[in-house]
Amino acid sequence: MTEPGIIIVVCTANICRSPMAAALLQHALAAQPEPLRSVKIISAGVAARAGDSVSANSVLALKKVGLDISKHTSRPLTQKMIDEASLILGMTESHRAMIQLQAEPPPKNLFLFREFMPPRGDKQIGDPFGGSLKLYESTRDEMVEAIPSLVEFIKTHLAK
Repeated sequence: MTEPGIIIVVCTANICRSPMAAALLQHALAAQPEPLRSVKIISAGVAARAGDSVSANSVLALKKVGLDISKHTSRPLTQKMIDEASLILGMTESHRAMIQLQAEPPPKNLFLFREFMPPRGDKQIGDPFGGSLKLYESTRDEMVEAIPSLVEFIKTHLAK
């Protein structure tokens, strides 16, 4: 891998899951050797409006693990972003389906954030929107659980 690349983490409105997942993944990759630590992680939403604030519970859930996403604002996923991405990670099968329908051509580098977990694990990350802080923390923990297998996949995928 000569250039670090861009990874896009995608959810619905880009105010809960994808900003949390992007920050957690960026933090994990920062501990890796180059070129992984220079991979740029961004987030977007398949049905996002530009400029919405991140949810307060997403901010709190990540603050509890030492990460600050308070300045994040939402952005819609665009064809340009898809074209430039080394890897696209959705939260659910419906995100994958929407991206495959909207993108031209459908991206071959599209996976779920938890896709590389052991077979028994749930591959989808549900939407905590409107839920309690405990629900957001549970969502964060599902993401954290996926990070080691995801980092291993990124090492091999981006090396190609």
